[in-house]
Amino acid sequence: MTDIKHPVKKFKKTERVPPEGYDSSNDFFEDVFMDKDMIWMGQNTNHLHGDIIADAMASCVKEKEYSKYPPPEGFSELRQLILEDLGFDNCEVLLTAGATESLYLCMQALIEPEDTVILSDPGYFIIGDFANRFGNIKYVPIYNEECGYKLTPELLRENMDDTTKMVILIDPLNPLGSSYTEEELKEFAEIAIENHLYLLHDVTYKDFAREHFLVENYAPGQTLTIYSFSKIFGMAGLRIGSVVASKELIDVIKNAVVNDLGVNIIAQYGAIAGLKSKSQWEGEIREIAFTNQRLIKETVDEIDGVFLPVYPSDANMMAIDVSGAGINPKDLSNYLFKRKIFAREGEYTSELFGDRYLRVSFSIPTEEIEIFCEEFPKAIEALRQK
Repeated sequence: MTDIKHPVKKFKKTERVPPEGYDSSNDFFEDVFMDKDMIWMGQNTNHLHGDIIADAMASCVKEKEYSKYPPPEGFSELRQLILEDLGFDNCEVLLTAGATESLYLCMQALIEPEDTVILSDPGYFIIGDFANRFGNIKYVPIYNEECGYKLTPELLRENMDDTTKMVILIDPLNPLGSSYTEEELKEFAEIAIENHLYLLHDVTYKDFAREHFLVENYAPGQTLTIYSFSKIFGMAGLRIGSVVASKELIDVIKNAVVNDLGVNIIAQYGAIAGLKSKSQWEGEIREIAFTNQRLIKETVDEIDGVFLPVYPSDANMMAIDVSGAGINPKDLSNYLFKRKIFAREGEYTSELFGDRYLRVSFSIPTEEIEIFCEEFPKAIEALRQK
């Protein structure tokens, strides 16, 4: 029998070390998912919704609408509602199976081997993995107070060169919760226009922000807005999102589409219901999230050697820096996990600074945040004594 020689991996992917006690990350996440007592602070998901979205999806299932393929580019009503939510008039919407697919399609369609994509560190590293598949990624360190814990126009100018093709603005930023002012976005737009760059504006967490602006308004035709239903709409497990851009850009990105039979029809029903009812529930969710992060801040402020790099966070998550306490975030994550609190160590979102912070999300019931606020100081003291 002739041995089969397997091909060398075509794509580089950031290596993830399985959590303590697990052979694979998938085994870990399956256990977390199945544990109904786990306090879910590790994936920036939103657990604060009522029944409006769920009822719309249940009706779709009851009517067995899932037996039919949806329109290949999605329901026109949904695409129009997305544009209205963003306040865009001259853009088109490409529905996708989640914002992550949107990011991949943008890289595949627009990045060539000689191109460089700029992304902050910390940041959402799957974007860097995608960029490396088709071009090159350059990470810019932003974990410092001087730059406000975010990529700035000044840092962009310092780090761009003739190969720079795209700049990633995660706004608000996962994992820190920092966000951009209107003036900063105008300056990014000027740089993009002067240097013929694409601006990829990932606004997944925009609805948790105190104030938010859209760079599409200042660099039309060069901006790709990444829109997600995973966070404020609480639909992470349904995998639905979109790319919103000029018709010319969307036409290019469509060439990279694999899923030409449409996006999950049940998710589309839920998304339509969510957008139509957003004004009814958005304020309450934001208020709970603001209350929850304030409780975390009050707890952290009482602990020596621990601080919040960004507060208030404009997302539904924040980073807790524990480096001054001499604690490894992975040890802290493991400690909390054994006490039914799921949080994430920083290495998931930063190669340079991941050993400094724990990332926690707070769009969960306040009584669960109160449990975290009881357990977190105990965890710090227990690990500090090791």
